[in-house]
Amino acid sequence: MLANTSPFKWLIDFLIPIRCVKCGAILEDKEGLCPSCWPLITFTAKPYCQCCGLPFDFDIEEGAMCGACQQERPSFKTARSVFTYTGESKDLILKFKHTDHLSSAPIFAEWMANNLENIENPLCVPVPLHWTRLFMRTYNQAGLLAQRIARQKGWTYDPSLLMRKHRTPSQGHLSKKDRVKNVERVFCVPEKKKRDLAGKTILLIDDVYTTGATLEACSKTLLKAGAHEVHALTLGRVKKS
Repeated sequence: MLANTSPFKWLIDFLIPIRCVKCGAILEDKEGLCPSCWPLITFTAKPYCQCCGLPFDFDIEEGAMCGACQQERPSFKTARSVFTYTGESKDLILKFKHTDHLSSAPIFAEWMANNLENIENPLCVPVPLHWTRLFMRTYNQAGLLAQRIARQKGWTYDPSLLMRKHRTPSQGHLSKKDRVKNVERVFCVPEKKKRDLAGKTILLIDDVYTTGATLEACSKTLLKAGAHEVHALTLGRVKKS
């Protein structure tokens, strides 16, 4: 037993050891990834698009935007992600999203919170699930992350500010055009919540940024309802080749 470790903590760590969020290997003293899995995850680092956070494959001046954002600026002011969604990283999100691997939520939220840039006291709002999907899944993974981030930062978490009016088909195999159509007019801000939203900065949280269609639809809805600006934050980011 380590000299600075209490007997109680040592017993808890022995009975319920900290494990790597990817492979499950036992970790000695800190949550996250083991030394073998850490280099397999492509964490987002500069340079990236100042607006949507898309990583660049080459050095470029600070504040540069990708071609897509130059052509059509998204409704959200910025979007940031922790890591690139690859074959190695997707199991982190899929286990968290579909197999009740909820013990990963604290470290994922910590990674996400550390990825934020100069946002002052926003309302933390998750991308909502339709109530039927929430009933079947029993939790909203974006909500768990948003709640943890708000708690870490001392910000307000409001899961009822944004609602999904209609249940939409899974977007897993849809093109960007079809994704945009799939989430069109799907989200709304309840009338009674518009006063809470007026003039506020929103931190919109989801698990994966794929094409940006969902984040764009949510951002448009929030801004139309009176938000001052929207910043998006996700765990993973799909990077098209």
